[in-house]
Amino acid sequence: MKAKKNRDQSLSDSRELDGSYDQLTGNPSTSQSKKTIKQRFLKLLPCCKPPAAPSVSQSNVEDDFELSTVCHRPESMDKLQEQTKFTKKELQVLYRGFKNECPSGVVNEENFKNIYSQFFPQGDSSMYAHFLFEAFDTNKNGSVSFEDFVFGLSIILRGTINDRLNWAFNLYDLNKDGCITKEEMLDIMKSIYDMMGKYTYPTMQDDAPREHVESFFQKMDRNNDGVVTIEEFIESCKKDENIMQSMQLFDNVI
Repeated sequence: MKAKKNRDQSLSDSRELDGSYDQLTGNPSTSQSKKTIKQRFLKLLPCCKPPAAPSVSQSNVEDDFELSTVCHRPESMDKLQEQTKFTKKELQVLYRGFKNECPSGVVNEENFKNIYSQFFPQGDSSMYAHFLFEAFDTNKNGSVSFEDFVFGLSIILRGTINDRLNWAFNLYDLNKDGCITKEEMLDIMKSIYDMMGKYTYPTMQDDAPREHVESFFQKMDRNNDGVVTIEEFIESCKKDENIMQSMQLFDNVI
């Protein structure tokens, strides 16, 4: 009897997260979220394909299947809402997409790369996806949970300018020693150029990544010591009008 109660509570929590359950009436929800994810940006992030509408007639067999396949249960909606800058509706939309692509509740690096590669068929996105996975995998346990995903997304989309720049710096600082070297930035640039593919217009030259790195360091390495610190990075980015404008593009993505 107690096991059945725990099962029912677990299923209720899952339904609350994805918005397929009306807590007031106990019936499947028929309302749709009025806010939608802007596809151009979120398609670049794993586990965010547009989800199908929840079925009104879900059988007990389907419920059992859901419980058996989900090995990681996200934290409660209220707690996630407190810890991020998303509303409950926004979290439900994100969770539906995440659960659709990652029914086990977590995504490992291999699956992350496979999902990411679908959006860049003209190039090789594996290395950039590796760097991005490392940035989302804050616990360094080889997997990204829904919590990991929304915490990172909350910073990227809703964080302050300093929050977003710190996140970007962490992405570029591959060995996490507190500074960006030319080698690290070159690895990032090569992965981006590989991801975009060789058949772009205008055609990119083979030395384009290195030229980009040199330009980056001329602008940001203030004391010419061969590395860019977090202070130099943030100061330089804030003075760059193009970078600041690009930051603002994320403000209304969700």
